[in-house]
Amino acid sequence: MNAASMLKLFSLRGLPWSGADGQEKVVLNATEVASLRSEIADLEEREAHIKAQLEHLDEILRSARLSGYLYIRLRWATLPGEPPPLDDTEVDDWLPRFLVLHGPCIYLYVSSTDLSPQDSTLLSDVTEVGPLPNITREDDETRYCFYILTRHGLRYECSSASKLQVDSWVAALQRDCNLGSAGSKDPDEQEKLDSIPKLDNNL
Repeated sequence: MNAASMLKLFSLRGLPWSGADGQEKVVLNATEVASLRSEIADLEEREAHIKAQLEHLDEILRSARLSGYLYIRLRWATLPGEPPPLDDTEVDDWLPRFLVLHGPCIYLYVSSTDLSPQDSTLLSDVTEVGPLPNITREDDETRYCFYILTRHGLRYECSSASKLQVDSWVAALQRDCNLGSAGSKDPDEQEKLDSIPKLDNNL
């Protein structure tokens, strides 16, 4: 990179220019040289950080069983003797989070490019996974919802505008947590399913 390109890149103004033998030159004092070196070092550091973010995201997308952005909010189960929680269905405290189902854990990232998760939950701690009533927002957008309950009483409520995405998460978690899908079905629906005559495989 020549001196003119460096000046254009870093927007250094008012520097003394001189020409000799048709070659463009720029004269920098010690302070300007130090500033230029500092900016180059900052750019190199930023480049290395972005590269690490992209490599981490690529690894997640390659190895995770499921990943994607969902709206999340946290709730705690009521302990014995505690009053029932207030109705907070109208409280809009949903936050976008990047969820990753990888290995024995569910990881929650604030952003898909974060190098470290904000939180994580072991699949072995998950006791229930099931659907929640849909939410209709003020802009008439419908969000499909489900919940993840842990044995510690922590409940993750998750939502998305994509029903396919929600169904994929529910199915994957029920499978990986060995919960099965029957436990999350409506009892009347399950009774109807059980009453359907089954085909004889020997026919």
